Amino acid sequence: MPDGTRDLPIARLRRDLAAAYRLIALEGMDDSIFTHISARLPDGPDGQKRFLLNPYGLRFDEVTAANLVTVDESGAVLDDPHGAGVNAAGFTIHSAVHMARHDAVCVLHTHTVAGVAVSSVREGLLSLNQWSAQFHDRVAFHDYEGIALDLDERARLVADLGARNVMFLRNHGVLVLGRSVAEAVISMMNLERSCRAQIAALGMGLTPVVLPDDVAEHTARQYEHANDRIHESGRNPEWDAMLRRLETAAPGYDA
Repeated sequence: MPDGTRDLPIARLRRDLAAAYRLIALEGMDDSIFTHISARLPDGPDGQKRFLLNPYGLRFDEVTAANLVTVDESGAVLDDPHGAGVNAAGFTIHSAVHMARHDAVCVLHTHTVAGVAVSSVREGLLSLNQWSAQFHDRVAFHDYEGIALDLDERARLVADLGARNVMFLRNHGVLVLGRSVAEAVISMMNLERSCRAQIAALGMGLTPVVLPDDVAEHTARQYEHANDRIHESGRNPEWDAMLRRLETAAPGYDA
């Protein structure tokens, strides 16, 4: 599979990842100092696999481009500007996904109330609206095995994920992969809206209208084609707008 980091300047990757942390915090989708957003760096001169991760103990709204930590596939620290290390155990899921899916530049994991709620019901995400239709028949599931510290779980998680870019970790949260940081963040925000909308709709006590499979599939393909065009162009207007938001809401994230 292609490596999407090949032509991406490292400074831009660091900026985008710091922006991802800040945006997730602004949307109230963080969980104290827990969960991670990781980004794959180009391999080192000796072929070493390298990834960017948040410093241990910092809130998402404290992450900057300069204090991101570089780790290898095991979570061992290679470069630590902040000096606090990382939560290596928390990188277990991310390392497994990155090593199996070289097309994934960014892996984003959240524990939002809405995401955890939908992950905790057998039916999962329903195609109730345009947001959720983009994920129609494109969601993987992984059963809960306890806090993700067991390295043996990685093989099962990767097998369950397969070639899909969205996974509900049952009774735990959600995982999204992106060919860029921008793609992962926007997909996660749409997934979060989908989960919130589903909870709101089902909470009304009325009869939900689930989209027919053919309509949901058509909509999902429309999203995919649009995302492919954006990825191929190298320019994402929605991401640019999000970065402009941060210039006012979180100045200094890119320092």
